[in-house]
Amino acid sequence: GERRRRGGGTGPRERPRERGTRREREQQQQRGLSWSRAAVAVAAVTLTVALILAAVAEWDRWSEASRLVTPHPAPPALPPGSIGPLVSPQRFWGTYRPHVYFGMKTRSPRALVTGFMWLQHGEGGGSLRHTCEQSDGLSRYGWVMHDGENFGVQEIQDGGLLLKTEFVKRPGGDHGGDWSWRVTARMEGRGAPAPLLSLFFYVATDGQGTLQPHLENGTRLAAVTGTTEELGDFTLTFLHPTADGEGGPKHASYHFLDVPSPGLHLLTDLVRSSLRSRSVFHAPGRPRQHFFAVEASGRLPGQGERPLPPPRGHLLLHQVTLEAPAMLEVAFESGSAMKVRQGRLVGAALSAALLQHTADFKQRFEDTFGLARKGFPLSQRRFAQAALSDLLGGLGYFHGHSLVQSPQDKQPVPGAEATLLTTVPSRSFFPRGFLWDEGFHQLLLARWHPALAREVIAHWLDLMNAEGWIPREQVLGEEALAKVPPEFVPQHSEVANPPTLLLALERLLPEAPEPYIRRIFPRLHAWFTWLNRTQAGPLANTFRWRGRDTHPELFLNAKTLASGLDDYPRASHPSPDERHLDLRCWMALASRVLAMVAEQLGEPAEGYRAMERALTDNDLLDQHHWAPELGTFADWGNHSMAVGLRWHQPPPAAPGQPPPAPQLVREVREKPRPRFVEALGYVSLFPLLLRVLRPDSPRLPALLAAMKSEQQLWTPFGLRSLAADSHFYMRRNSEHDPPYWRGAIWVNINYLALGALHGYAQAEGPQRDLAAQLYTQLRHNLVSNVYRQFTESGFLWESYSDSTGHGQGCRPFAGWTALVVLAMAEDY
Repeated sequence: GERRRRGGGTGPRERPRERGTRREREQQQQRGLSWSRAAVAVAAVTLTVALILAAVAEWDRWSEASRLVTPHPAPPALPPGSIGPLVSPQRFWGTYRPHVYFGMKTRSPRALVTGFMWLQHGEGGGSLRHTCEQSDGLSRYGWVMHDGENFGVQEIQDGGLLLKTEFVKRPGGDHGGDWSWRVTARMEGRGAPAPLLSLFFYVATDGQGTLQPHLENGTRLAAVTGTTEELGDFTLTFLHPTADGEGGPKHASYHFLDVPSPGLHLLTDLVRSSLRSRSVFHAPGRPRQHFFAVEASGRLPGQGERPLPPPRGHLLLHQVTLEAPAMLEVAFESGSAMKVRQGRLVGAALSAALLQHTADFKQRFEDTFGLARKGFPLSQRRFAQAALSDLLGGLGYFHGHSLVQSPQDKQPVPGAEATLLTTVPSRSFFPRGFLWDEGFHQLLLARWHPALAREVIAHWLDLMNAEGWIPREQVLGEEALAKVPPEFVPQHSEVANPPTLLLALERLLPEAPEPYIRRIFPRLHAWFTWLNRTQAGPLANTFRWRGRDTHPELFLNAKTLASGLDDYPRASHPSPDERHLDLRCWMALASRVLAMVAEQLGEPAEGYRAMERALTDNDLLDQHHWAPELGTFADWGNHSMAVGLRWHQPPPAAPGQPPPAPQLVREVREKPRPRFVEALGYVSLFPLLLRVLRPDSPRLPALLAAMKSEQQLWTPFGLRSLAADSHFYMRRNSEHDPPYWRGAIWVNINYLALGALHGYAQAEGPQRDLAAQLYTQLRHNLVSNVYRQFTESGFLWESYSDSTGHGQGCRPFAGWTALVVLAMAEDY
């Protein structure tokens, strides 16, 4: 029975159980397989989505990078061919190489380049002068007369050597006409015998064109004939030196250089490396003297046995060695002007042309600025003429690619090929284009030569990319690159600059031809839209500069290069919550000017006017930027006043290695909090500077009081950039950053202040008399000091000390400092 129970219980019943177990296993396997399939499917979908998202992200990144380097699609502001020799012959040739002491080129991407160097021979060999350098230590140099087109006179003092460089252009033919140079050399003072002097004149091609030397007696380069695509055939003639203007003969030694050019940026090194001291100068009745003369070397300094870079062009150089005084002339003659030419422009003909151009320049200057009518003495009128002329002599023509970078890219990329006609801030230190400087430059140029100013502005607008962004600093071409530290070359696509071009454009609009306004309007709108989109603040109608220093712990206060005011104190801890007062006021100006342009063209303007009304609403301005506890307008942000710099010793880089050098880093002694930034200075004045404040504003008395307070902004030399009682006044920003916009006097902002005070003095309001009083005193202080420093030092300066009035920073700085001319003319 037990067996039956066991057998009956196990035999027939186990088979179904075994079948059920297999079925469950199969079902489990099927379920597992289904889950596996589902997991694989989910993984595949996830991977596909991830790949799609990655592809989309990569596409977005590529698309953004592509738009970053894509020119704006609107028709160019400059019509094609408008700068060529047929359409604009009077401006085709020019002193468009402001970084050299004297040189000319055409407005062409691959221009024929001409230039001048000199060398005073001494026991140590002397220094070859070519590119304008702070380190050269010249007593003075700069254009004393330059009309921007036809002629110029420059004076240079190098120790006891006085050089005068002059040029005159003469129209004719199809390639920009002829021009002639004159260089006069003399020694100042008496005493030891004057050193021998070598003058070098050169012509070089850059990528296209041919040159043919013509020698006299085997050693003297008498002439060069050549041809280029833009110039056709031409001849460059080097005349014999004379002792004086009467044409008396002058003994000289001659050498020449005929070598491939490795690039225009290497010309100085190429000539310097070619100098040898084996030549002997022997004037009749004078002792023999050894001097350095050029001969082909084939190598550049520091190359060792390496050959020169592959040739990019051709250099021909004419060296004349003599004793001062002496006069030399060079004549360029266009082949296409042969039929209309009436004699060569040299000797008496050149002297007569210079006299006529000089008289015309002086008369035009007085007609434009009226300084004699205002009672300025001759010495101050000559100073003003030199300030204008040095600005015009700083007009440069550049060609190349910007290096641009977006936040999404690790490495910068070359921008689109571009050309730029621009006035540079400083021939020695900043011989390139700066967007925010340019608007101030064009305020002066717009009065002297409106058509030229319109052309420069159009050049800048044509640099705009597809997004509406204009890089703030233009480093175009190898000669420009050679003067810029590598870290400043890349331009960051989120970084703006004040739209100062609109200051000049507002002045130009009433007389600007309608076709010009129609061409620039789409680009102005794109720029305005880009600024609104990318520089928007945390609240409606507020704005914030992007691109502050990314490592604020290394600075007393993180810089804001985008604003143009660099180290001016902002919120101590950069954040998206910042509200920047100056940018808000710039946008008020922008909306006003865009509205004017639209109305002049009959285009819809209400959008611009609505924004202008919002940004000039004094109640809204109070709400966002008036700091009752400070009694002034201010930025807003995450800020702590308890910050300082202290030395920090980093730990050793690796075991057994010496510790790195100590660093001066920021110490924050009190936690930052959202607040107004306590930094009374130029930024505080922007509602006044750009005339956002109504004449009857209850805030105007506080700003005027700060301006006239010697404990805050007033000095005998102009308004200082930061109040003397400020926490940041004249304090270093880092170990390597001395104070910049923390107390110094800057002429561009003082000019805006003069214009604003002049306006408030003429408007009905309770502060009218005080504004008039401050205007008169400030104009006197500013003009007197800039003139005095020019007389004593020979230069216009980047900024001026608020304690002594002395010029400081780089020199010459005939950029916005030349606005002193408009201050003298009371032209705002």
